[in-house]
Amino acid sequence: MTFLPYLSTLVTFVFTIAVFKRYRQRGGMHLLLWSIGLLFYGLGTLSEVLLSLTYHAFVLKLWYVMGAMLTAAWLGQGTVHLLARKGSLASILTWILAAVSVLAFTLVLIAPVTGASYNVSLPASVQYKDILTRNGLTITLTILLNIYGTLTLVGGAIYSAFLFWRKKVLANRMFGNILIAAGALSPAIGGSLLKAGLTDMLYVSELIGAIIMFLGFMLSTSTKEVFETATA
Repeated sequence: MTFLPYLSTLVTFVFTIAVFKRYRQRGGMHLLLWSIGLLFYGLGTLSEVLLSLTYHAFVLKLWYVMGAMLTAAWLGQGTVHLLARKGSLASILTWILAAVSVLAFTLVLIAPVTGASYNVSLPASVQYKDILTRNGLTITLTILLNIYGTLTLVGGAIYSAFLFWRKKVLANRMFGNILIAAGALSPAIGGSLLKAGLTDMLYVSELIGAIIMFLGFMLSTSTKEVFETATA
């Protein structure tokens, strides 16, 4: 199923362009940050494509930084800006995330690689630990960034859906946010299946996640009010 990263990359970059286009039209820091997060997502899957063709240490490092460290956090930061529009908390957290992201990228960039061979027929997820040397700080940042991203993106989407449900308005946004949360969880589920030995399921989960989040975004940004129809 090595063709799946190609599809994931295509869907994600189309998604990125759609979100950035909306940002150019309407403004909103949350849209800009979502665009950045989606760009990272696409760079991660593009790295998988390149690594399925040939091995290069920089591409493996790029895959790790984008896919394993930054994507979820920046997508989640967009949700923070969407929900916390008053005060400066969202801006402060964004600057902190930017600084941590630079640190994370620097740590991975300068990390040495071992002499272990890379098999292009296998996902990078099952090989990087034998090739990429990670220190304690890198591992800690990876865990913290993913926790932060999951809590803000998935938690924020669920919270938004709950608000729309409680107010009985904008059902399209409610269902859209539910899809975004489900799509964001898909790669994490794929990672769990990967640990269980189902290596191809990671590629499947990445593609499903990108498609579901894209559908959720399109639904939540629709101008059509569908609550009465959806709850009839």
